[in-house]
Amino acid sequence: MTDSKVAIITGAARGIGLAAALKFLDEGWRVALLDRDRETLTQAMEDIGHRNGAMPIFADVSDPDQVRRAVEETEAAFGRIDALVNNAGIANFKPVLETSFEEWSEIMATNLNGPFLCTNAVAPVMLKNGGGAVVNIASISGFRASTLRVAYGTSKAGVLHLTKQQAAELGNVGIRVNAVCPGPVDTAMALKVHTPEIRADYHANIPMNRYGLETELAEAIFFLSSDKASYINGQYLAVDGGFEATGIGLSTLREDY
Repeated sequence: MTDSKVAIITGAARGIGLAAALKFLDEGWRVALLDRDRETLTQAMEDIGHRNGAMPIFADVSDPDQVRRAVEETEAAFGRIDALVNNAGIANFKPVLETSFEEWSEIMATNLNGPFLCTNAVAPVMLKNGGGAVVNIASISGFRASTLRVAYGTSKAGVLHLTKQQAAELGNVGIRVNAVCPGPVDTAMALKVHTPEIRADYHANIPMNRYGLETELAEAIFFLSSDKASYINGQYLAVDGGFEATGIGLSTLREDY
């Protein structure tokens, strides 16, 4: 166990982050589950059953001091860090003219500053063991604009370019950086904010005619973190059932197939 690889996953208390943590644990990795929501992370750890190799860390990725402390705690506990999954993210859905600067700034601080701060803090630890992998969780909202996403979509577009910037420099020293871009996923957040009408709209425009599963995102994240992706660097992987690739589909025509 002491020789097994180590991952830090941010935003790991729920949703895609928790699913990714479970996948890494199933594959024999040790995992630091980082989240600022103490209550939800505590509950997640109880649900996991305090499995060997799982460690909770309470920290806010937008705070440089808390990020530094989280990385130090992980290295002290596990001795190394091989993968970082920058999953922590927040959103609000408002028209552009109703989005305040405070709301904009809060989303940028978590969604864009967070991956920058965490990667800069983790990279020196990775390099002690020859390198590693970073997976930034972006979104198809970073590729294409839609209503009510001025702050969220812009932050995720920033994550996409940050991924390339990080890959261009860190690839040189043995740290691969890639991005996973989820489409609509059946998370607790989606279930809360997507009405039946919104879900029907998405189904009509996703070639696979369904939402993704958290476990499907976890598989993609783990692949890009693993040695099987050893020559993949600076890439975006949309895990979205074909939504980004096809744009707006014509569901009436699809009914014929």
